[in-house]
Amino acid sequence: MERTLAVVKPDGVRRGLIGEIIRRFEKAGLKIVALKMLKPTEELAANNYPDTDEWFKKVGERSSKTFASIGMDIKKKFGTDDPILIGKTIKGWLVRFLSSGNVVAMVLEGNRAADNVRRLVGETDPLMAQAGTIRGDLSIDNVVLGNSSNRPMVNVVHASGNAEEAKQEIKTWFNDSEILEYNRANEDEFYRAW
Repeated sequence: MERTLAVVKPDGVRRGLIGEIIRRFEKAGLKIVALKMLKPTEELAANNYPDTDEWFKKVGERSSKTFASIGMDIKKKFGTDDPILIGKTIKGWLVRFLSSGNVVAMVLEGNRAADNVRRLVGETDPLMAQAGTIRGDLSIDNVVLGNSSNRPMVNVVHASGNAEEAKQEIKTWFNDSEILEYNRANEDEFYRAW
């Protein structure tokens, strides 16, 4: 079984959404194998996000595309249209926000866990997330509103982007002794061959 990381962000904790978010993961058949509440340091928060030009570019391009889609000039906001520089600015905002309050970090296990958690949380931009997803139901922020206020958008939960990212993120948040092995009573029902 695959493992992935999910973190209820400070906005989700402050709004009392921890139980609702966990309920959705467990209801979908994912098993929690590690769980803790903490206030991340800036160093921990920074280590959660990649520090590569590829990642910065992806984040910057996503913001540029969103700004362009509503006719706003991203260069006016960021002083540049270089996606890498925009991505670095946004990472700084993400780190500041993630370390601004308590979070709940968890390791989830299940069939294609990373893909399933991403499906459950929905699009990164809550405005684009479908109803029925965690972000679609529980958040109303968006990229432009956040970036216009010199902050990242708030979307209640972080989820690893893929299985490879999950391996690194899990190591950032948990040591091996904090990740437990056990069987859920209904685990066979999810994976039984009929």
